[in-house]
Amino acid sequence: MTAPWPEVVSLALLAAVLIFAMVQPRGLPEAALAVPAAAVVLLLGIISPHDAEHQVLLLAPTVGFLAAILVLARLADVLGVFHWLGTVLGRSSQDRPHRLLTLVFVAASVTTAVLSLDATVVLLTPVVIGSARLAGVRSGPHVYACTHLSNTASTLLPVSNLTNLLAFSACGLSFASFASVMALPWLVSILLEYAVFRWFFRRDLTVSEPSVETGDTAAVPDAPVFAFAVLGATLLGFGVSGWLSIEPVWIAVAGAAVLAVPALSAKLITPGAIVASASPLFCVFVLALSIVVAAVSSNGLGEAIETLVPSSTSLWGLVAMAALAAVLANVVNNLPATLILLAALGTTAPPGLILAMLVGVNIGPNLTYVGSLATLLWRRVLDAAGQPPRLARFTALGAATVPICLLGAVGALWLGLRVGLGQS
Repeated sequence: MTAPWPEVVSLALLAAVLIFAMVQPRGLPEAALAVPAAAVVLLLGIISPHDAEHQVLLLAPTVGFLAAILVLARLADVLGVFHWLGTVLGRSSQDRPHRLLTLVFVAASVTTAVLSLDATVVLLTPVVIGSARLAGVRSGPHVYACTHLSNTASTLLPVSNLTNLLAFSACGLSFASFASVMALPWLVSILLEYAVFRWFFRRDLTVSEPSVETGDTAAVPDAPVFAFAVLGATLLGFGVSGWLSIEPVWIAVAGAAVLAVPALSAKLITPGAIVASASPLFCVFVLALSIVVAAVSSNGLGEAIETLVPSSTSLWGLVAMAALAAVLANVVNNLPATLILLAALGTTAPPGLILAMLVGVNIGPNLTYVGSLATLLWRRVLDAAGQPPRLARFTALGAATVPICLLGAVGALWLGLRVGLGQS
């Protein structure tokens, strides 16, 4: 094939794969089209088998880590972590919408940081809906907080988001160094989100609705102490994994294995369900998508992006990097955007630019439905709950939060880098 056909075909295939992933016709998994698309770019010679193999091998450890974290989150759920959390949220709010919003922000931020954004979207969102009903308040502000914080609050740890895992592999920082430099951007962006939410939902936060009192929700269950202890030990293990020369994936596997023992013994979950919770088809989708993205990047788009990527780690260089990443995430989704930008940055890019890119691909997707796969999944969760989100409201909230959160997070990142945070 001769140019520009490889670029046109690879772009068309990427668009088709992303649209298919968003719509999921007949409930088909994302991999149902991503795998054939990857095969097409290989068969047409748009990307060589060697390059495709290199891409898969490069991404495989990251995808394995993702699978382990998903299993860990699912086991925490079956052991009662999220049921306990939802009941506590409803009771502790004291029927006050503002108080519940604060509690949801804390719960969603911690859940996203420790158990990944998928746990916040899939496991916490339904719990928050129930908590709002229990407290007798409108659920809107609280469920929108779940999707926004699944993105915004995913900047803290390498385990918080698949984009973080990719950036973590590229920036050369230890787990602890990554967390130290991203802690201030994480905190600043969450506080800014909270301030905007209080203003944007000011009417919803003054209205009460009939509360729900049932036998299941009237009493707060006993805290799942064992599950919390294992999660805490796992998080501590992530923090010291670099010093112990242990890959974080093995820490996650160990934590999941420990939680699996009581869950299986009590017949709360089956071995097959544990395997399913690792989302093997989604992992295959990520690997296949990476091949299609590599084809796009090597046939024109990568060169175009390279001309736009800043080289300076000055404040404005970091702002430009984050803005570019945010725009690209809302055009092609944040996962492909991360792969494309990492390729454009190259292997010698300063860690500061990689982390600014990460701020953009994590916070930027709050602007549109298509920016993040987690947001698309959140829509399906709300549809299933009979509370479909409104596009106009979602977009207006994104326009109010994304610019200020991006600027605040990048400013905090710049400050942290200047005082030496994140030094390996």
